[in-house]
Amino acid sequence: MNKLYNKSELGFSIVFIVIYIVGASLCDMLSDVVKISKIFTFLFLFVLSLSLYFWIKRNNLLDKYGLCKTKFKHKNFLFYIPLLILISTNFWFGVKLNYNFINSLFNVLTMLCVGFVEEIIFRGFLFKALEKDNVKYAIIISSVTFGVGHIVNLFTSGFNNWLPNICQIFYSMAVGFLFVIIFYKGGSLIPCILTHSLVNAFSVFQNTQAITPLIEILISIAIIVVAVFYSIVLLKTLKTSKKPNL
Repeated sequence: MNKLYNKSELGFSIVFIVIYIVGASLCDMLSDVVKISKIFTFLFLFVLSLSLYFWIKRNNLLDKYGLCKTKFKHKNFLFYIPLLILISTNFWFGVKLNYNFINSLFNVLTMLCVGFVEEIIFRGFLFKALEKDNVKYAIIISSVTFGVGHIVNLFTSGFNNWLPNICQIFYSMAVGFLFVIIFYKGGSLIPCILTHSLVNAFSVFQNTQAITPLIEILISIAIIVVAVFYSIVLLKTLKTSKKPNL
C-alpha cells in the first residue's frame, strides 16, 4: 500500500474506489446466493474499514484524512442541525421493518461500514490527492464521482427501482459537496462519517411503501436544498482549517 501511495496518491485513491465498488457488488451477489442479505458485504467492508483505519494510523495520517476533532466549536456549524435533518429523512413517512432480524442486522452493520469507507475513500483519499493541484476541481470531482458512483445500484438492485436510484445519484452529489466542504473547512471527517453512516443505517427501516414517485422526487429536492444551503453558509462563515497535511 505504501509503495503505491508514495508513487501516486490519485492512483492510490482510484484503486481503492475500484476495490470498494467491485468488492461490495460481488459480495452483495454472494449474500443473495446464501439468502442472508449483506452478510458477505459486511464482512468485506468491516475488514476493509479496519485495514484503512490502521494503515492511516500507522502512517501518522489521522489529521490529514480528518480522523480528528475539528478546530471549530459546534455553534460554528450551526450545531450540525442541517446534518440532523438529513439523518431524519428516512423517518419522514414512518418506520417499517423491511427484513427479518438477521437480515436487518447485517444491513445495518453494512451501512455503517459503508459510511466510513466511502468518506475515507472519496472525501479523504480522492479529495486530498486532487486538492494539491486545484481545490475547486478537487471539490467538484470528488462530489461528482461520489454521486456517479451510486449508478452501480441500478445494476445491483434492478432497473425496476430506477427512479430512487436516479434520485440518489443527484442528491448524493449535493451531499458529497456538503461533506467535502465540512472536511475542507473544518479539517475533520468525523461529522461526515457519522452522518453518512446513520443515514445509511436508518434507510434500512424506511417505509418505502409510503413513498410514491412524486414523494421520492420531493425528498431528493429537499436533501439537495438542505445540502447546498448548508454548504453555502459554511463557505461564507468558516475560515479554512490550517491542520497540517502530513
